[in-house]
Amino acid sequence: MDSKRSDAAQRAATMPVAVKILVAGGFGAGKTTLVGAVSEIRPLQTEELLTDQSIGVDDTSGVEHKTTTTVAMDFGRITVRDGLILYLFGTPGQDRFWFMWDELSLGALGAVVLADTRRLADCFPSIDYFERRGLPFIIGVNCFDDGFEYGSEEVRSALDLDPDVPVILCDVRRRDSGKRVLTTLIEHVLSVRGRQREAGISLP
Repeated sequence: MDSKRSDAAQRAATMPVAVKILVAGGFGAGKTTLVGAVSEIRPLQTEELLTDQSIGVDDTSGVEHKTTTTVAMDFGRITVRDGLILYLFGTPGQDRFWFMWDELSLGALGAVVLADTRRLADCFPSIDYFERRGLPFIIGVNCFDDGFEYGSEEVRSALDLDPDVPVILCDVRRRDSGKRVLTTLIEHVLSVRGRQREAGISLP
């Protein structure tokens, strides 16, 4: 009997842990690119061409070259280490698709908010959303070639972030840079949950 319990416990200990992560941010911030760069499977993408009907609806100032937009979500998967698998859900960036966020955020452990220094204010809706839900998040400053060069502390100040929210500079076109962003998020989530346990706050 003890042997059976021991075998079951060993199997449970070796089973991979699946974690749901959101990738959010403004229109054109690089969410689809990040998911595609790090995913070890062919990512699911729901991009559609921008049409004349989006004129006056979608704000493309600063990203005029962008010709597509995510209309539902992006999805990818990455194993960051043995036994830990991240399922990545990229959220749509435009206001008209925000009704999907509540569904996408169900069961998520944390979020990456991608910041584009050309349109830094686009981060505020994502930050407000995750702060209201109490979901740990980090800021990934995607360093576009034609973007403004700001340091992480300058971005922190501009976004009025709490001191414990990590801000990391990145190039989401590069797999290693994207993985560093995700690793930073996981470390932040573990830190937040550890503080919550010490404070006696019940965890979901």
